[in-house]
Amino acid sequence: MIFGAGRDPEGQVESETGRLEAFSDGVLAVIITIMALELKAPEGADFHSLRDRLPALLIYILSFTFVGIYWNNHHHLLRAARRVTAGVMWANLHLLFWLSLIPVLTEWIGEHYEKTAPAATYGVVGFGSAVAFTILIQAIIRADGSSSLVATAIGSDTKGRVSLLAYAAATALAFVSPWISYALFAAVALMWFIPTAASAGSG
Repeated sequence: MIFGAGRDPEGQVESETGRLEAFSDGVLAVIITIMALELKAPEGADFHSLRDRLPALLIYILSFTFVGIYWNNHHHLLRAARRVTAGVMWANLHLLFWLSLIPVLTEWIGEHYEKTAPAATYGVVGFGSAVAFTILIQAIIRADGSSSLVATAIGSDTKGRVSLLAYAAATALAFVSPWISYALFAAVALMWFIPTAASAGSG
C-alpha cells in the first residue's frame, strides 16, 4: 500500500503546508505565552513602581513584535509554498529554534537592560533568526523551483539583507552602548512591520 495514492495533488500540497504552518503556529503561541507569563507586576501600587518595571515591559513589547512579525511573514511564506520537502521541514525547525530563545533573553534584558551581554546576545539571536528565515526561503525556492511564486516575490530580499546587517551591527555596538542596540532592534521591527511584496501577494 502506498500512502497518499489517489490523493488530489493540490489537496495534498495544502495538507502538507497546512500541517507545517499549524505546528509552527503552535510553537510560536507557546513562545508568546512564556513571555507573557514571565512578566512581573509592579511591586507597589503607584506609578513609581510601574516605572521600575518599564524596561521589562518595553523589551516585552519589542520581543512580542519580533515574534509577531516572524509569525506574519512565515504565514504568508508557507501560503505561497507549493512543496514541503525534508529540507523545508528542517529549515523550519531551525527557525523555530532561534525564536524559542527569545523568552529567555526577554527576561534577561528586562532584569539587566543596562548591561552589554544581554543586549549583544539578543543581537546574536536576532541575527540567527534572520539567517534561519533566509535559509527557509531558499529551501522553499529549491523545492518549488526558481520560477515559483516565492522566488518571484522575494526578488533580491533587500529587507532580509538589511536586517542581517542591522543585527550584526547591534551585536557589535552593544559593547559601546546597549541603547544603540535597542534602537537598531526597534528600527528593524519597524521596517518589517509592513509585510513584503511576497507576503502581500501570497494571501
